Amino acid sequence: MRKLPLLLAALGASALVLAGCSASTPEPFAAGCDTLAVSDPSVTDLVTVKGEFGVAPKVTMYSPFVTEQTVHSVVEAGHGRVIDTPNQLVSLDMALYSGTTGAQLVTSVFGDANPAKPIALSSWGETFEGLQRGLMCATEGSRVIVAMPSDDVAGGQGVGALGIAPGESIVAVVDVRDVFRSKADGADQFVAGHGLPTVVRAADGQPGVTIPVGAPPSEFVARTLKLGDGDTVQAGDTVIVQYTGLTWNERAVFDSSWSGPAREMSLDGVIPGFAQALEGQTVGSQVLAVIPPELGYGDQGTPKIPANSTLVFVVDILGIG
Repeated sequence: MRKLPLLLAALGASALVLAGCSASTPEPFAAGCDTLAVSDPSVTDLVTVKGEFGVAPKVTMYSPFVTEQTVHSVVEAGHGRVIDTPNQLVSLDMALYSGTTGAQLVTSVFGDANPAKPIALSSWGETFEGLQRGLMCATEGSRVIVAMPSDDVAGGQGVGALGIAPGESIVAVVDVRDVFRSKADGADQFVAGHGLPTVVRAADGQPGVTIPVGAPPSEFVARTLKLGDGDTVQAGDTVIVQYTGLTWNERAVFDSSWSGPAREMSLDGVIPGFAQALEGQTVGSQVLAVIPPELGYGDQGTPKIPANSTLVFVVDILGIG
């Protein structure tokens, strides 16, 4: 991927310091993962961040600080899971600073024992497009500086509530606290059972399901297709999943989460067969479930599910909320 040169300008004496700097040193987050923003360690010459990961940072910077494109620099590299898709759920601690004044605009509660609910990186990107690009390929446990121009904030309009106007820049200091799986990553398992659906997977993990010709099993069936090494799902847990659901007779998908971020759901709030399929499974696993009507929607049905339907689910278990 072509790397663009860093285009930073700081007024006054600091502008003279940068006058001779025209190229940046590549600083990939993770091997084989292409970042979407320019990586430039020299950002830390203008923005100094002190303090331990998970603790509110002490930040000083040369100001006014202006960047013409989103750039990032790693303050501390983590060794955990990689953010490899915008739809991945993440838990971030973050402080935002005005590039114009250097003042702190807003901060989350660093080190809180009860962090904010995980959300997709793409949800952050709805307001801070630069933040999404700057954190792609970051690893869990990393502290990262992301500097972004107003063009990468709220569609170039700036964020009035934060006091950022068009033409100004924002500097974010981000601790990547948690990165949830984007797909099941457990070990492939041998699946026994004649007459069950077959599953193939795209590179991003999205399953394709083929339901065989013939009547469905009369009893509930659950098979582990991939065996993860994470925590065990207990009854009543809130789980983070990607799933595809089909009706056996129609061989048609009636619901799938794969078009967007993973979903959080309580096992107390789903049909009995779905909960039964996941209880006792481990995070990182992929599960195939064939659910008879009495453990599904019974004779009630829904607009997309005929009454007395046997359901087929393929579920990737990505985390426990």
